[in-house]
Parts: sequence; structure tokens; C-alpha cells
Amino acid sequence: MHYPDFKEIILGRRSVRKFTDQPVDMEDIKEIIDCARYAPSDTNSQTWEFIVILNKEKINKISEMTWEELHKIADGAKERGLEKEARLLTRSFGPYATAFTGAPALIVCLAPPYTSKFREKIFDPIMISEPSFWDEEGIKSSCLASQNLMLAAHAKGLATCAMTGPVLLAQHRMREYLQISPEKQINMVIALGHPSETPPRLPRKPVEDILHIIE
Repeated sequence: MHYPDFKEIILGRRSVRKFTDQPVDMEDIKEIIDCARYAPSDTNSQTWEFIVILNKEKINKISEMTWEELHKIADGAKERGLEKEARLLTRSFGPYATAFTGAPALIVCLAPPYTSKFREKIFDPIMISEPSFWDEEGIKSSCLASQNLMLAAHAKGLATCAMTGPVLLAQHRMREYLQISPEKQINMVIALGHPSETPPRLPRKPVEDILHIIE
């Protein structure tokens, strides 16, 4: 592949929230997960797993859970006199957090516990870090794999949208509903399907604002 082709895949990817009813082919799902697993990870720990939900009722159920928990939070905010914030939560953030509802597939990205020979033989015995640090290591690798997944999906003509709203609002209910074991973190959900829209490219910060070179 030539570099311009690679860059076009990156620049052409969009966060799509509207999908057609066309189902996603199982072979395409397996292919993009195959690409996901070639992401880099700390000491090749490969701290990622994926639950792919194709059942529309189950996708809707996760959306319902998210809305129910959001309304509980909004009601609590109203009781504390935060009427404006509660209104913004339900009217602005709610639809944004549940934009996966119309997707034919929903991918739940998990981060299993980080384990490696370094942690077992060196890091843990000398207590080099707090245990919570290793949770972050798992999430980092899971995020790298998720980016691979989304770029692969785009290259195959599919669309994705990564969301953390359901995790923020209803993680405990998702865990129970999908029978996710306690030691596995829920990182994000990714809507997957054939796009019915092509959103415009959003502006990005200039390279000069984010690049710092030390010579």
C-alpha cells in the first residue's frame, strides 16, 4: 500500500450514527476483529475481547438501560436544583449516548486483566505500582485494538461510532445483562453497520498546536 492510500483510510473514517437496515456479514465481522487483534499491546498482553451483538432486541435493551439510568441521574440533579443541567443531560447527551440504537450490530469492547511475565516476576513482587495502574494498561491496549477495528471497518465500506455513554451510565446493568465477569473492564461500545449518511469531516487542531519537538 502507498502512503496516500493509507492516509485516505484514516481521513475518510467518520463517526456514523445512522445506518441502513442491511445486516453486517459475519465474515466481515470476523475480518475486522482479526485486524483488531494485531494492534500493539504492553508486553504483547493482548488485553482485549469483543462481544458482538446482532440481536436487535438486545441492542434496544441496552439503549433502554442507558436511558433509564440517565433519567435517574437527571432526577437526582433536579432535586439538587440543577434543572438546566438535568435538561441538557436528557435532551443533548441522551440521544448522543444512545446513537447506537439503530445499528444492526453493536460491539462491546472489553479489557481483561493485564498479565505478563514482567508483572508476575518483577512488578508485583516489588510493588512497582498501585493495582489500579494495571487496569489502565488493559484499557490502553483495548483502545488501540478498537482503533484498528474501526479503520478496518471503514476500509471494508462499513461505518462505526465509538461511544462510552452506555458505559458511563449503565455499566453495572450491561455487565449483568451480558454476563460479563467482574474482572473484565467494559471499555466502550462501537456501533457497526452500513452507513446511511456520510457526515462531513470535523475540524482538527493544527499539527503546530499538538506537536512539541525536543532537540
